[in-house]
Amino acid sequence: MKKIIVLMALMMIQVIYAGTVSDSISIPRDGYAFVPEDCDACGCAAGNGSSGFESLLNPQFVGIKYFAQHYKAKENLFVDDVTQDQYFNTLQLWAKVPVTEKLSIYASLPFHFHEKQTLQGTVRISGIGDASLMGIYRLLTSENRIHQLNGGIGIKIPLGKFDEKGLSGVNPSFQLGTGSWDYQLALNYQFRKNRTAFLLNTDYTVKTQNRKCYRFGNQWNYAATVFYQISGAGNIIFSTKAGLQGEVYGRNRQFDEALPDTAGNALYGKVGFETAYKKFSLGSEVMLPVYSHLAGGDIEAKSRFSIFLNIGI
Repeated sequence: MKKIIVLMALMMIQVIYAGTVSDSISIPRDGYAFVPEDCDACGCAAGNGSSGFESLLNPQFVGIKYFAQHYKAKENLFVDDVTQDQYFNTLQLWAKVPVTEKLSIYASLPFHFHEKQTLQGTVRISGIGDASLMGIYRLLTSENRIHQLNGGIGIKIPLGKFDEKGLSGVNPSFQLGTGSWDYQLALNYQFRKNRTAFLLNTDYTVKTQNRKCYRFGNQWNYAATVFYQISGAGNIIFSTKAGLQGEVYGRNRQFDEALPDTAGNALYGKVGFETAYKKFSLGSEVMLPVYSHLAGGDIEAKSRFSIFLNIGI
């Protein structure tokens, strides 16, 4: 408990690049960065869960991100308790590059290293995951820039290995990739005034059947996050963020037949910080489940942690 309290206290500090300091929150010229999620979550999809796609950083960047997830699974059919630990870890290269004043391109390439405990011992897999590519367009901006609406259309490229043997356990998502071409729609609303900002995000991913006639369930993500600027001096601004994030997964299908105990949903509370000096930005976030019902209750969400380092371009 003491460790959790310390972590949450640390998440209350964030720094953001700003050329000047004022009484209002620092906003880059294109508003907040809108970065879609690598959205496949364990228990109901494959490889990588939602880590959030809102940021107060420079809207154009290249960087690296580490994302860790912890779950408990019921590997023993004769025991009702979820006792086996599963750890999903991802190291991800990502970037958001401007094309025009209103259009940007987002891209990411993950490397996964996952581990799970079974009755036969510890199982580990590692390797490159599925790449993501999305076009993000600024749909609407109010005159005073208090309100902004962004939309995105994207595709996930199946570079990660899909192993049929991984489907035999309680968690078919213990994979490096889905093996399928998947498609994503995203929408992001931003409100900002003085030192406070509010972001509302939602995205939906349509997943297709892979070469092994397996199809992971479609996924809907949603999140609401509040940002608050604490203080700032010179090129440094300190801010915090807190909010809720939810995920809903449809059933997986094999040979066009719906599979039981593969759908689910989860709701997380989250707190975080971001720090930056000039073009270098550092951020982190902790997520703990408010509600979790994955894979028919055979998988229980425990915690998530992410940290990233970006360079503004």
